[in-house]
Amino acid sequence: MTSSSKILPLALLATIAVAASPARADRCDDLARQLKSQIDGLSVGRTAANVIYLSHPAAKQLRLGCASRNFSNELYAASATRKPAPAFVNLVASAAAVIFTIPKPDTVKGSTRCLGRMGIFRGDDVKLRYRRLDLRCTRNKTSANITISRGKDE
Repeated sequence: MTSSSKILPLALLATIAVAASPARADRCDDLARQLKSQIDGLSVGRTAANVIYLSHPAAKQLRLGCASRNFSNELYAASATRKPAPAFVNLVASAAAVIFTIPKPDTVKGSTRCLGRMGIFRGDDVKLRYRRLDLRCTRNKTSANITISRGKDE
């Protein structure tokens, strides 16, 4: 047998093995499934334009932004009230801990600090950097929002 006749069956076998393997789901879809399995009451909705919409009773709006040119992942949560309930903070902290692989006590502290700084002295739009995360909290007359992201270069 010549060397070319040995390579042909190996190449054919490798091609069949690659074609037969199941397609890997997107990293962001895996992350959404992991969130659903670790947070009670969370349900995964539709995906549109690199954003996966999630729902939970503690949040008015919840979404997971997938990796883009500027950030690795992003979590956006909106509370139904101007002063978020502890259940909302716990939900945000649990999701951020899973998404960014940071201990939950650290994400609780960062989220609480960001939401707590909004007020008369600092205004209704607070930007904060905590444990290599960029946190931005905003509020209006009826609701409060928090966005947690990590830059692409970190």
